[in-house]
Amino acid sequence: MLITAATAIGAGELMQRFTHFELTGIETKNEAAGPDWLPDISDLRERLKFVPNEGWVQISGQRLLMINSASFVALRRELFEAVGPSTTRSIMFQIGHAAGSSEARIAWEIRKDRPQIDAFMVGPQLHALRGEVHVEPVEIHADVETGKYYSELIWRNSAEAEAHIIAIGGSSEPVCWMQLGYASGYTSVIMERSIIFRETACAACGDAACRIVGRPAEEWDKADLKGFERFTSKKRISSSGSQRHPHLNGQVPADLVGTSPRFLAAWHQAIKAAPRKTTILLLGETGVGKEIFARNIHLRSPRAAKELFSLNCAAIPETLTETELFGVERGAYTGAAASRAGWFEAADGTTLFLDEVGSLPMSSQAKLLRVLQSGTVTRVGSTKTRKVDVRVICATNEDLEEKVKQGQFREDLLFRLNVFPVRIPPLRERREDLPFLIEHFLQRSSASPDSTLPGITEEAISTLAHYDFPGNVRELENMIERASILAEAGEPLTTFHLFSPTVRNNLATDPLPRMSRFDSSILTSDQRLDNDDLDLQSIEARAVERAMAKADGNVAKAARLLGVTRSKLRYYLKR
Repeated sequence: MLITAATAIGAGELMQRFTHFELTGIETKNEAAGPDWLPDISDLRERLKFVPNEGWVQISGQRLLMINSASFVALRRELFEAVGPSTTRSIMFQIGHAAGSSEARIAWEIRKDRPQIDAFMVGPQLHALRGEVHVEPVEIHADVETGKYYSELIWRNSAEAEAHIIAIGGSSEPVCWMQLGYASGYTSVIMERSIIFRETACAACGDAACRIVGRPAEEWDKADLKGFERFTSKKRISSSGSQRHPHLNGQVPADLVGTSPRFLAAWHQAIKAAPRKTTILLLGETGVGKEIFARNIHLRSPRAAKELFSLNCAAIPETLTETELFGVERGAYTGAAASRAGWFEAADGTTLFLDEVGSLPMSSQAKLLRVLQSGTVTRVGSTKTRKVDVRVICATNEDLEEKVKQGQFREDLLFRLNVFPVRIPPLRERREDLPFLIEHFLQRSSASPDSTLPGITEEAISTLAHYDFPGNVRELENMIERASILAEAGEPLTTFHLFSPTVRNNLATDPLPRMSRFDSSILTSDQRLDNDDLDLQSIEARAVERAMAKADGNVAKAARLLGVTRSKLRYYLKR
């Protein structure tokens, strides 16, 4: 894939925007053009959402943190004094690299209907939007297919250089390490290979502005990359792969998707107990991923070479629970024509996962307690005990303490199971993981590796961000799979595809915020909301008509004026 221009603007406009442009890549020399060359940033501002009553800020589903410069100055000073300049540089670069890698996926999502150079500039413009630095491109050569990349950029008003001067004083070497990490991580994901940026001039060194150069890692001298070897892998980097979370260093497996604090806390608790034989109790609502946790705990245990045995206790008839768990001897009851081992004997030497353990009848609970304490089982109809070596992982979506109070669960068994409880948070408590989960399930729902992912509209993401997900991650997975089936080829997923008619009718909808995204100049004075003669449908129709006129019939441009997707506007026009 080349970073080339889409058809949203014509060839004449392209030549005005670029001093030199070829379809085989990008070659621009725009130092004289200054900031006017950069794409309009209003689309990024529209996607920046503040939700103060919930304590978060986000852009296109990704959570942002806002800190004042004094905090950044204090952090830099403390790092310098605690670990020294070399380690500080490495830490700051890694922080920036993680942020850039994560935000790279936003680029194509926001500007998929724009020239791809505009999409590429999302990262630099997010720098400016957050008040970190103003980026002016000087020269960019990019070809994703061949892996060729070279760029020079000017950084003006660098917050990092300013913070360094305040915290430490001037410097004889460039100091914008976090911003370099961001540029390197962002471009590496876009280019699908390791790209490293270095500073050739820095405001902290007394230069008028900072200046950076980006190249593939192997084109730099080893001396230039000292301390950054971990970011110089020659392997292809995918925005949907493990590079989405480089700060996790591969500790979280591919089928456990998330970076939220509560999710990571649960996972790190789990892997601490994985190497031991300790009984683990996984707590959480239906659909949060308890079985996936259990499987990955098993894979990180000394028993990983053997198969994990899984049993849903709620699916066993009460009269057969004991025979299923502990086995049965021939003739123990009518119909027992042969001796048979139970699940505990079958899982000897490996791990047994007991899901919905709270549904076990009281009689079976007593025998389960004995097995956990003694490590022996006795088949139904037998007096012989058999030694078993089984590591038990249990899971439940019920409140076992409440069941103990109601006399439905043994207190001594709860004490035995509750040696190492791990609570897996519901999806509504880890909403910042939604973009990663959506991307993960979109990848899985593709018919083949070569399939084009349909994408998802901003409106759909916003609706999902405020949905409670009673079925948690499993519900989201099913929604994405259903939506991918309903959507036409190349059509982005919308709320129509994601939610059933019943759920859509119950969703809280408010047309006024959507109207506020329209270009205010589209509505003339006689079309304002205070005109009682006009209903919402009439206002929408006139807004679309005016936008199409202003865009000279260009649907993509009109969609941008209205703040909606091109496919949504086309659907409206057909209707």
